[in-house]
Amino acid sequence: MANNIHITGVAHLGIRVHDLDRSRKFYQQLGFELIAGPVGPEPVAILKHPGGVEINLILNAAKAAAENILMDVAEKYPGYTHAALAVRDLDAAKARLDELDIEITGGPVDYPGGARGLFIRDPDRNVVELYQPA
Repeated sequence: MANNIHITGVAHLGIRVHDLDRSRKFYQQLGFELIAGPVGPEPVAILKHPGGVEINLILNAAKAAAENILMDVAEKYPGYTHAALAVRDLDAAKARLDELDIEITGGPVDYPGGARGLFIRDPDRNVVELYQPA
């Protein structure tokens, strides 16, 4: 279709967090490194993974420990529920999570067609899926 916007990929994921040091340490365990920030009025810290994925930690969550309203309450609200990060080997990723003592909160799940995934939570209860395509 000629009128479609030509999207070439995902530029970054924005994740609201309470404490930069706590969140930075968590995401560094997954391989992300701080490349800029905090900057801007929110403020935002920019982390990048060697695989090319960028996340923006938005440092304005009001509380250090709060429910994830999209995932932890019975009523379902619209919004993004999780970020899925592609991995080559889910078993190797799971083994590394175990070594790092990062709790797996869901899965591993076998999806139709051969894909697999598992779920973890960051310190602010944001859900991250590690996803191995078929």
